[in-house]
Amino acid sequence: MDITFLQPDGLVRSPAFSHAVVIPPGATTVYIGGQNGVDASGAVVSPDVGAQALRALDNARVALESAGATLDNVVSWTILIDQEADLRAAYGAVAATLARDGAPPLVTAARVAGLGVPGALIEVSAIAATIRD
Repeated sequence: MDITFLQPDGLVRSPAFSHAVVIPPGATTVYIGGQNGVDASGAVVSPDVGAQALRALDNARVALESAGATLDNVVSWTILIDQEADLRAAYGAVAATLARDGAPPLVTAARVAGLGVPGALIEVSAIAATIRD
């Protein structure tokens, strides 16, 4: 039993994302709620979107690990970025961390007018799946 990422004919092929994923019965699914670039006290770590993106991803990693998963187990990312933030700077800061062997995860991204945490420029949430040995 494997988790299968699909990039079907007729849809754009990208090294950055897949279009569908099939999670087999018996897999453990982990849902990670929105993570901002904040420290353990809830304070925004920097006015820089790249620094916030790295921290948001690190916060997602900590949440995943608490459930027995890793960044490599993520099957889907949702990324919300403030409409005034530099998208290239945010992606550039995290691209190397998100790179992995094999097919990429699903990605949904949106530019938004604002986020719930004052000063936050980015928020990420994730769905991960693990196969039990």
